[in-house]
Order: sequence, then C-alpha cells, then structure tokens
Amino acid sequence: MKFLVITDAHLIQQDGKKVAYAPYVKEMDLWMRHVDEVTFICPDTIKGTLLAQAFQRQDFKQIGLRRLEFHTFWIALISILTVPYQFFVLCFAFAKADHIHLRCPGNLALLASIAQILFPSKKKTAKYAGNFDPNAAQPIAYRWQKRILSNTFLTKNIDILAYGKWPDQSENVMSFFTATYRRNQITALSIRDWNGPFKSVFVGAMGANKRPLEILEIIKSLTKDGIDISIDYYGDGPLKNEMAVKIDEYNLHDKVRLHGNVDNSIVTEAYKNAHFSFLLSKSEGWPKAVAEAMFWGCVPVASAVSCVPWMLGCTNKQLQREEA
Repeated sequence: MKFLVITDAHLIQQDGKKVAYAPYVKEMDLWMRHVDEVTFICPDTIKGTLLAQAFQRQDFKQIGLRRLEFHTFWIALISILTVPYQFFVLCFAFAKADHIHLRCPGNLALLASIAQILFPSKKKTAKYAGNFDPNAAQPIAYRWQKRILSNTFLTKNIDILAYGKWPDQSENVMSFFTATYRRNQITALSIRDWNGPFKSVFVGAMGANKRPLEILEIIKSLTKDGIDISIDYYGDGPLKNEMAVKIDEYNLHDKVRLHGNVDNSIVTEAYKNAHFSFLLSKSEGWPKAVAEAMFWGCVPVASAVSCVPWMLGCTNKQLQREEA
C-alpha cells in the first residue's frame, strides 16, 4: 500500500535522521508499521527549537512545501502565490496514493481537504487533533476543513477521527481518543498524603494557549491563603523567561520549579508523586497531560475546553451548574 500523509507538522533532518515533534512521531510510527510505502507532504524547515524524535522507519519519502502562513501582509502574499503550486503537488501525489491520510487542523490540511474532493474513490482518513466542538470559537480555516470533511456530498470514502463525542455529526465522523500507555505499564498507584503539603505539576508548552502564568497566579494565591502547595513545570516555550521573572517577583523559589523539556520517564515520576496536575488551556484537542495524570492517580485541574469534560466524565448539566 502507498500511504500518503499530509500535515502541517514540521519534518526535518537532524543528526542524519528524519525527525519531527515527538508525540506525533510516536503515533505515526504505529501507522507506518502497516503499509509498504510512505510519503509525507509537509514543511521541511523550522525556525526555533523542536521537541524532536526520530522516526523508527527512515525509508519514507518527503515532499517539502512552504508552510502557509498569514500573520503579516508579505508572508500572506507569498503564501497566496504558492497555493496553486501546492495544490498541484497535492493532486499529483493523491493520484499516486492508495490511502490519503490528512493531519488536521492546519492551513495545508485545509488545502488538502479541498483537493481530496477531486478523488472521491480514494480511501482516506483524517486525524483531527484539534477541538472538534461545533460551537467552539475557532479560526475560519479550521471551521472550513471540518465542514468540508464532514460533508458527505463533498467528501467520500473517509473516516474522520475526532476527539470527543459531539451531537449531530455526519457518518464521516468517528469518536476517537489516543492511547497513552500500554497495558503492561499499569502499576499500583502511589499512596498520597492528602493532609499536605501538596505537590502539583504542569506538563506542556510554555505558551499563551496553555496559560502557565495564570497557573502561577493560582499557586501564589493558594500559598497566600496558607495552603502548602508547590508546582513543577515541565516544558519549554516563549513564556519561560517571563515565568522566571514572576517567580523572582513573587519570591516563590521554594514553591515553583522550572525544569524545561525533560525525558518522559522524569515526567512519569512527577505524575506518580503529585497530587494535582494543572492544565488551563484556551484550546485543546486530546490533552495527554490530562489523560496521563489520571493514569497515575494524579487529580487533573483543567479548563472545560474541547473534549476535556468528556474525558473527565462531566455531563452538560454538571457544567451548567458549575458555571451558574
């Protein structure tokens, strides 16, 4: 089988190997075990750092395309001018593929969603890693690709893997979640002392979407109220330096620790020993930080976005009572 993957995720060369964002690589390694030939269409350069991991399989092909971005006038103009070429590349690759796999959401994924309409007989899957809530406020590009792929008239022969179970979805949409651990990794839970002091963790990118600064304010407030709680931050990103400044300003060095990106085994041990895991994201798909925390008996404190209420077993009535 010739398996074609279209994604906005960067795939680059590092130390002589093809690498990409680590959690994405782990998932794609599973898909790639079951096919003969693999081709990726995706950006092949990146500015800044990448939490990278090498693919287990290195014999795949890669077609590099410019990342379609629209945050400034000139970058938007360049992106618009490259759209016809990228559309042609996609159609040419679609014609040769046996199975087309779209990784959504993203601008390249939107273009691929439009191109796939021309190939109704091709077997297709789409992994929608973002928020599939039909009522969520999202960029127009995200809303368009959800509507195109969900439309059974425009899109044929596809399974859309969407996080969470949402009402009034088309037959194209399949409720889905990502497994985090294997059965043989299940161990007895650590016994925690719920009389304090309390340990908490944050696992994720230090960016505005994850709201690490707001979590710091919570820790500051709880400490001020006499609650003995500490937090360990695991992850890197643009807000890390500002976090360090705030920790100095609040004199919370003994309560807040910034670890940056660390090996997954270290994060696992942190979950095992923590009482709480904080994740106050503005938007999510399937937040592994919530699933992993629960797996190790760590209580998640999370914002009610995307499928998080579904993950935690909350009903709409429960959420309405909490909001009231």
